[in-house]
Amino acid sequence: MLITAACSSDSGDSKAKAGSEGTPQSTAGSTTPSASASPTVRPAAYHKLPEPCGALSKKTLTELVPKGAKSGKDGSSDDPSARSSCSWDSLDNNGVKGSQFRWLHVSLLRFDSDATRGSGDDQAHTYFGRQSEDAKAVDGAKNVKVVPLSGTGAEATAVRYDLKKKEGLFRQQTAVARVENVVVTVDYNGAGLAGEKTPSADDLTKAAEKALKEAVASVSAANGEGSAQNSATTPPASPSASASASRTASHSPSGAPSKSASEAPSKSPSARASAAKAAVAKS
Repeated sequence: MLITAACSSDSGDSKAKAGSEGTPQSTAGSTTPSASASPTVRPAAYHKLPEPCGALSKKTLTELVPKGAKSGKDGSSDDPSARSSCSWDSLDNNGVKGSQFRWLHVSLLRFDSDATRGSGDDQAHTYFGRQSEDAKAVDGAKNVKVVPLSGTGAEATAVRYDLKKKEGLFRQQTAVARVENVVVTVDYNGAGLAGEKTPSADDLTKAAEKALKEAVASVSAANGEGSAQNSATTPPASPSASASASRTASHSPSGAPSKSASEAPSKSPSARASAAKAAVAKS
């Protein structure tokens, strides 16, 4: 009987040890990894836009639209802090010699940083590229030429082309620049009507570039001198970030709680050309 009891006792101790040794293994196996930290997005540098019809100086407006420097018309916007625009038109009538027509349009679009869409800079970079490509694909455009621009924002370019209309030959310039998380687009076209000489494409491009530089500077000024100093140093978005922003920017370029600015961020190049044509008819 004593021998039997001893064996039973040893067996119980062995089971207890096995159970105690297995407990830590079971606990370790049930441990769940801690949640990873949420990704952070670089904050947007600019938080507001300048008044669009005040983005250019009176001197510049007098040079570009001599008979319409005071004709600035604000474009409709449900959120002026995210998108805004202004247009001017000028018809210089020289009697029997014909008329010189000019049309100018400035649009501003600001992107907020968002954890889903990416940084405002990345979204703006994607939109900048889309604007440039759209300008090269206008129906009926002839003599399309891309003009690289330097010293304006983080990246800038101009696209120019000719459009033949019943009123005459229109020379269109679309200059686009990105400054931090804001994209500035300047459309400027000119035509000699009723026998007047067609304006020089080079002269119009230089004028559009001048307006672009002023508009970019007005964006920086509206957000303070510190932002202005950084406006030309932010690098373009990486390809992966651009691709991600491209998928979402068309739905909502601004993370602001207001209605999406992307529903009609600015008129397409063809629509802007039609607006210019309407301005001729009105004049």
